[in-house]
Amino acid sequence: MRILYTIAIRLYSLGVRVAALFGNAKAKLWVEGRRSFAPKSVATPTEQWIWFHAASLGEFEQGRPVIEALKRDRPQHKILLSFFSPSGYEIRKDYPLADEVLYLPIDTPQNAKAWLNRHHFAAAFFIKYEFWFNYMAELQRRNIPLFYISLILNRKSFFFKPYGQWFRKQLSAVSHFFVQDETTGKLLQGIGYENVTVCGDTRFDRVAAIAEQAKPFPEIERFIDGRKCIVAGSTWPPDEQLLSAIMPDLPADYCLIVAPHNVAESHVAQIKAQFTPCVLYSELSCGKQGKVLIINTIGILSQLYQYARFVYIGGGFGAGIHNIQEPVSFGCPVVFGPKYKGFKEAVDLVCSGGAFCVSEASGLKQAFDELMADEGLFDNASRICSDYLQNQLGATRKIMDMVGNRLTASEN
Repeated sequence: MRILYTIAIRLYSLGVRVAALFGNAKAKLWVEGRRSFAPKSVATPTEQWIWFHAASLGEFEQGRPVIEALKRDRPQHKILLSFFSPSGYEIRKDYPLADEVLYLPIDTPQNAKAWLNRHHFAAAFFIKYEFWFNYMAELQRRNIPLFYISLILNRKSFFFKPYGQWFRKQLSAVSHFFVQDETTGKLLQGIGYENVTVCGDTRFDRVAAIAEQAKPFPEIERFIDGRKCIVAGSTWPPDEQLLSAIMPDLPADYCLIVAPHNVAESHVAQIKAQFTPCVLYSELSCGKQGKVLIINTIGILSQLYQYARFVYIGGGFGAGIHNIQEPVSFGCPVVFGPKYKGFKEAVDLVCSGGAFCVSEASGLKQAFDELMADEGLFDNASRICSDYLQNQLGATRKIMDMVGNRLTASEN
């Protein structure tokens, strides 16, 4: 079975290389990034390294609180950070707390051996869904502890299928599973793995820290000018069409901030045409004002939620909604489209009344109208979001308590 698995990995790699040859930009980055990997032997055996692997940017954010805690509590350890996807590597290749940031070579036995020869590894952390069975087997062979953090699974996973026996067996390489919910814990225990701790999603610790450290944006505050503000974050064209349809009915004491997922100049121009009159973030220094502000830059959305009364999150009419944890950390009720059921926090908040799902413009208008007009509903939804965040905090400390003891024991 391992041979078939490795063949499948090589075929996947071949497919990406073919896509790169035909001009796929993301595939080209994926291929070129892996060419830079050069195996090297352990230079300093006494130097202790800890390896963190994330698929992409979202998973990195889940691992980030643990990296920060380790660097604070155990500064003697160095950090190797790896990514599978260019969308993670290209943004975080200069992450200052990592001593080395690399693309992960494809999961073959040869690459796994070469990778683990790079340094003396004290431990490895795989984040959420990253199951690479040749790397896992080589870690186990070398007695290097492997921890999964923010893992979440459901019954549809191949581990729990009738054909999943080989895959289930590979999980014996894992020293401990730190999982997001009770369902995942019970599923793992049901296939014989008791080394499980339910501790929640580490990203809540991260977004709470961001909320506490949010800096002011004086130019945006001048734009808001005492009005109540709706922030629409990570929007896609279907979201923008819905939002523009209800703009004529937005009360005079409200304004809208739209932060699109795609900030390319051509797409921003399309949004600007839909929301005319409006102002771009890059124009605020010129003193322009309006009822709609379009954020045509990246990197500030997570802090803009501090100005929101409530929030619309994009992606729910496509592949799936974007991060709702950031607005929830500011106590903002959240509205989004129907593709949200793969996100535990969204499901939880819809069930409890802190978030609202809409499927068309009329539903969006109704949700907005109720949140604007019904103070009782708004206050209750905001309280639910704040309480939910508080109940999710502490995953990082739970992980550090156990992992710290394990690392200390291995050093003695």
